[in-house]
Amino acid sequence: MERDIEAWRKFTVIEAKRIMAFLELPKNGGLDALERALKFRLYAFLNVQECSRPDAGTLVFKMLDCRVQSARKRKNLPEHPCKPVGEVEYSLFASTIDPRIKTRCIACPPDPHPEEFYCGWKFTMDEGN
Repeated sequence: MERDIEAWRKFTVIEAKRIMAFLELPKNGGLDALERALKFRLYAFLNVQECSRPDAGTLVFKMLDCRVQSARKRKNLPEHPCKPVGEVEYSLFASTIDPRIKTRCIACPPDPHPEEFYCGWKFTMDEGN
């Protein structure tokens, strides 16, 4: 798990920068830039995900279907405990898009989670920033 975390610590920043350049996103583009960038992540084309905006200062991201977790479920294996990796991955991706964005895990294995999603992340930013 430690090696996985270290790999994601580097990859997620590279990925965010490449997506920002590809989409020509402005620096400090806030939650709008993050929402757009999340749709272009490598696994966005492999998994089913959704974003919602409960208010102007919040973006909620949920992984509705994760290929890794779904495959493990089909094989009657326990869920992969990916939360430690996700905490690094999502917080660094978001802060690369805009350092003002704060990231909080809603639920991610090994946490219990509702059937509707495997992991959920809440990104917030002060409306005044």
